[in-house]
Amino acid sequence: MFNDIPNYYYPMYPMYPMTPSMPMPSNNPEPMMPNNEIPMTPPTTQLPPDFEIEPGPPVQDDINYTQGYLKTQIGEYVKIEFLLGTNMLVDREGKLIDVGISYIVLQEPETDNYLMADIYSIKFVEIFK
Repeated sequence: MFNDIPNYYYPMYPMYPMTPSMPMPSNNPEPMMPNNEIPMTPPTTQLPPDFEIEPGPPVQDDINYTQGYLKTQIGEYVKIEFLLGTNMLVDREGKLIDVGISYIVLQEPETDNYLMADIYSIKFVEIFK
């Protein structure tokens, strides 16, 4: 049924979306007339307003986190147990000197050397008053 109609009756259109302001291709070699129509603008969607979330205290200052609580104990003598691997506990003790985001610093009682340790392997902290 469609084979009887010549190909020039089926205009070839590109397979990608085109904006309305682009002229459609035609098979007729007619001169292009200037288009005085106002181009259509796509509808604008209104974005919701940006809500700024008020920043809370950093992890280092919030006592609900290990770092924040340990910062309140700087200067105290502590005994800390660390979990190494899956079943090995190692304890260290000394004066708590500093607390960072991912580390603590203890001053060892015998040598007065500083010992830096990973805060994420801490399991128990005993604070001596």
